[in-house]
Amino acid sequence: MPNLNDILIMLPELYLVAAACLLLLLDAFMKPEQRSLLHWLSIAVVLVAIYLVISGQPEQPVRAFGGMFVRDGVAEILKTFALLCVALVFVYSRSYLADRKLYVGEFYTLMIFAVIGVMLLVSAGNLITVYLGLELLTLSSYALVALNRDSKLSSEAAVKYFVLGALASGMLLYGMSMVYGATATLDLATLHGAAAHTGVPNLLLFGMIFMIIGIGFKLGAAPFHMWIPDVYQGAPTAVTIFIGSAPKLAAFGMAYRLLEAGLGDLSAHWQQMLAALAVLSLAIGNLVAIVQTNLKRLLAYSTISHMGYLLLGLVNAGPEGYASALFYAISYALMGTAAFGVIMALARAGFECEEIDDLKGLNQRSPWMAFLMMLVMFSLAGVPPLFGFFAKFLVLQSAIHAGMLWLAIVGAVFAIIGLYYYLRVVKVMYFDAPVEGTEIKLQQDPALRLVLSLNALTLLVLGLAWGPLLGWCKSVFPG
Repeated sequence: MPNLNDILIMLPELYLVAAACLLLLLDAFMKPEQRSLLHWLSIAVVLVAIYLVISGQPEQPVRAFGGMFVRDGVAEILKTFALLCVALVFVYSRSYLADRKLYVGEFYTLMIFAVIGVMLLVSAGNLITVYLGLELLTLSSYALVALNRDSKLSSEAAVKYFVLGALASGMLLYGMSMVYGATATLDLATLHGAAAHTGVPNLLLFGMIFMIIGIGFKLGAAPFHMWIPDVYQGAPTAVTIFIGSAPKLAAFGMAYRLLEAGLGDLSAHWQQMLAALAVLSLAIGNLVAIVQTNLKRLLAYSTISHMGYLLLGLVNAGPEGYASALFYAISYALMGTAAFGVIMALARAGFECEEIDDLKGLNQRSPWMAFLMMLVMFSLAGVPPLFGFFAKFLVLQSAIHAGMLWLAIVGAVFAIIGLYYYLRVVKVMYFDAPVEGTEIKLQQDPALRLVLSLNALTLLVLGLAWGPLLGWCKSVFPG
């Protein structure tokens, strides 16, 4: 039976469930003109959740509900930044949603339920908790992608996401059943020990392969990337910004729990699989991004390549590799929110700012916004001294220390190739003439401008002072 200690350990998640239900009730009785109150309440709810995660973090890892829920340093970092991403999404989305008549309470409640799924997933101590958190995240995401019911593109993207997501979830569940059949346990800590003492039966390896397929789908790693470009383009940008940030943190947490906490003794087997996924992701992501003309699809293929770099850290299968992969996941989440935040700041009713050509001459019309976008593009490209450069450097270093110099060389080569399409965006903003008859009108929301500026400038600040964040990441993976 659950006791008070279990409830206190899981307090941030329980608080968010209660808050989401309360917001749902408030929305049912609110008039449309009162919607802004719901907006600010939702932001306050998320900020309080961040406080509960950080302030209530125990010094040593603790387990609740018979070991099904784990609260440790890894979960703390991932939850903090996932909640921060959701808060940024809420701030950026207000004007965008209002312009498109999507300013509804369901957006906020679904987003909060999705982040609860993220929090359960990164704190999973049991295969059942992994699946529960994953399904809560994905089911909420399906509904969010289809939020704009009047858009055929949005509906099509939601259907594709649902079908492929259901397929990936089925494969993951099948893999878990095979692992359970081989070890007779669902608890990840017990599974770790069982895998060490029972040898490596074929059934266990078979299950591990299907679990890695599920991880690859959630990361968006090739060849399980088919859903990413269509979902990024078809979903409302307010939803795309979420899918491109918080779930990537969740996917890292899922990979860490399943591969290290559960199957760490089989690292010699899954390292090679992750290396193959990394190479495919780097190649497909960077090469296909070169030919894109739609900005959201370009960022989608960019995501695939970045997940390849994240896998370089996981391939290390040690504290150094996990810390560098966690650092990379955080850096990509912050870069992704800033990139899509600029797109939303430039969009308005009847104009989405989704084509690269829409940015032509942006420097002449809005020098500050062009500067922020340049910071984001250079950081994504890994140009020093921005945040993205040090994130790439750390995962490449981890791959070398894992004895995979060839993999680090592949990563470095594709980093150079990736420079092309990021620099193309900067070139369009600074050196191309504006298209006649078009006019860029920035969103007038002062909160959006301020927070977006801070988000983009953080990429520069963390690029110059990345030590404390890296130290935090390393502290949760003791050697």
